[in-house]
Amino acid sequence: MPTVKLPQTVGALRKSNYQVIPVREELRKNLIKKIQSEELVFPGIVGFEHTVIPQVENAILAGQDIILLGERGQAKSRMIRSLTTLMDEAIPKIADCEINDNPYDPICQVCRNKVAEMGDKTPLEWISREDRYSEKLATPDISIADLIGEIDPIKVAEGHYLSDELVIHYGLIPRTNRGIFCINELPDLAERIQVGLFNLMEERDVQIKGYRIRLPLDLFVVSTANPEDYTNRGRIVTPLKDRYGSQIHTHYPLDPQDEINIMDQERSKFPEEDKLVIPDYMKETLAEITVQARQSSEINQRSGVSVRVSIANYETMLGNAVRRSIRNGEEWSCPRVSDLAYIVASFAGKIELETFEEGRESRVTDELTRRAVLRTFGGYFNVDDLDPIVTAFDLGNSAETGSDMPAAGYPDLVKKIDGLATAVKKLTNDKRPEVIASAVEFILEGLHLSRKLNCDRSGGAAVYKR
Repeated sequence: MPTVKLPQTVGALRKSNYQVIPVREELRKNLIKKIQSEELVFPGIVGFEHTVIPQVENAILAGQDIILLGERGQAKSRMIRSLTTLMDEAIPKIADCEINDNPYDPICQVCRNKVAEMGDKTPLEWISREDRYSEKLATPDISIADLIGEIDPIKVAEGHYLSDELVIHYGLIPRTNRGIFCINELPDLAERIQVGLFNLMEERDVQIKGYRIRLPLDLFVVSTANPEDYTNRGRIVTPLKDRYGSQIHTHYPLDPQDEINIMDQERSKFPEEDKLVIPDYMKETLAEITVQARQSSEINQRSGVSVRVSIANYETMLGNAVRRSIRNGEEWSCPRVSDLAYIVASFAGKIELETFEEGRESRVTDELTRRAVLRTFGGYFNVDDLDPIVTAFDLGNSAETGSDMPAAGYPDLVKKIDGLATAVKKLTNDKRPEVIASAVEFILEGLHLSRKLNCDRSGGAAVYKR
């Protein structure tokens, strides 16, 4: 199929009947098309389908600027970056323009001069949707020059007068003209800089230094903030809050299955994936650890427990399973309960405890892990149905497990202990030793946490007995 040649001059653009529309209208138009065609509006966003996404869609349809309020790890940045999918694939601008000037109505002096001189022969460039998005992390050292602009001494040295508009070096906001501009962690922006955004948010223009110029910018403005910083500490000036049309609260996954879907979507993946077997109960246990952490009084809930905790713990657990299979020369990698002892490395750095004490992170992690395993185990088994296994241990049987133990010995353990084969079959029909090993450890640990079995731990090994 031949590629359609895009107009390369202002004159050719006019002949094509191309219409330049404001970015808000463009976002609205493309959102309506997606809704009508039942297309997924924000691909990759999990858990917001009935809460956040409808509010964002309403704001776009209403033409309102947006601020997303949420704790860390609630997909705020991903949500904002997904807005680019609602822009046209490419739009025209006057060639070499620093601020993406509308070919029919340029606003910068350079482009006005170019159009006055060349008319319909003025050359164009086409810019992609990705190039029309800018993002700035708010930090105390940001200046008005960074965001809006300042005098360029090099241009002055080249012979331009200070009174000449051509000496202006444009900041990030004008350079995002006809696009989406995002400020992350808005309350961290100094108050004097926040004041400098008033015109942008309301009058839709910016003013640079002492020049009597007006740049009527076409921007869709989106920001993010932590709710505590935004509402309680007074770190944002009230008139700026008033200029955002929609204030939308994000949240952590409300359904553990959403947490699991995010874990599967975001974790690191490698070529050996076809040799990896991941039982559902291990995923559920990891998701439950995060759920328990978000309810724990020992963890500072104001700082939040990010979804990145679940993702990193998932990667750590799988990493240990792969390491074991390599060391033991096993064909398959399958995570076990004993692998959860290693998640402290990925967990501790992502939470803030209410009180500091040496080694407390490990103890909190262990306690949350035990709660999560017990809760997940309860979703699969009624502990009274496992009495034959407990009776087998009453008769003097014991079972040794561990994160470094080869999987080959676990099938023999299943044969030795009455009732264990039936319980394993309830979890899986897979006959691979690696999968059986995972199921056995989950069952034995569940019985131990249900106070049906004792467990002696030494290093990475555990011995279950009565």
